[in-house]
Amino acid sequence: MPFDLKGQTAIVTGAATGIGEAIARRLAAAGAIIAIADMDQKGAAAVAASIGGGAFPLSVDITNAASVQAATEIVLKQTGRIDVLVNNAGVAGRAAPLWEQTDADWQHVIAVNMTGVFNFCRAVMPAMRSRKYGRIVTIASIAGKEGNPNMCGYSATKAAVIGFTKSIAKEVATEGICVNAVAPAVIRTKILEQLTEAQVSYMTDRIPMKRTGTPEEIAAVVHFLASPDCSFVTGQCYDASGGRATY
Repeated sequence: MPFDLKGQTAIVTGAATGIGEAIARRLAAAGAIIAIADMDQKGAAAVAASIGGGAFPLSVDITNAASVQAATEIVLKQTGRIDVLVNNAGVAGRAAPLWEQTDADWQHVIAVNMTGVFNFCRAVMPAMRSRKYGRIVTIASIAGKEGNPNMCGYSATKAAVIGFTKSIAKEVATEGICVNAVAPAVIRTKILEQLTEAQVSYMTDRIPMKRTGTPEEIAAVVHFLASPDCSFVTGQCYDASGGRATY
């Protein structure tokens, strides 16, 4: 079967809801054991229980390197391997122009969207390198390519993780590890509740399909990138934008 993940272990961050949950369900259906990594332990436990198949909640603060390292060790102890990491957890940040953004606003978005990805990639890399196999997929955003007004922190950090993805992909390109990103346009999830209707309209109006995407549509792209079939694709950013992406 194409994109088969039977016997593999996948960590999906921010998987208690939204895109992360959809990704977790899709990868589990393909046979993977899923670690539902989230700060929302109640939500993570509920998703894990509904997925079954060995899925389990994983309490972690991705902004804290020690917490990420401890979570990684729990997964290795429980399953003996880490084949897939999906960096999905993220925040939109406060909707405001640059001059209204505080130091706290800026640092929070950087900590979650950028440092969190760095922490988890660094933590899982030794296990992947030792087995000469791994798939890392980071959820970026079309905002990281085009920039959205009143979302300078979000746009900047999503641009950063695209560059980060391309960089580390080259570092492990000969070690059986593929590292890629997915850049969605606006997706109908709870994260939109952090934005104004004007911001949502600004993004949707620029999508040729004239609609938001669904979490399941993003999960479908991630599924390929997380699979053994993704064997000659690395350091790439796949757009899932309904035609919005211009490069």
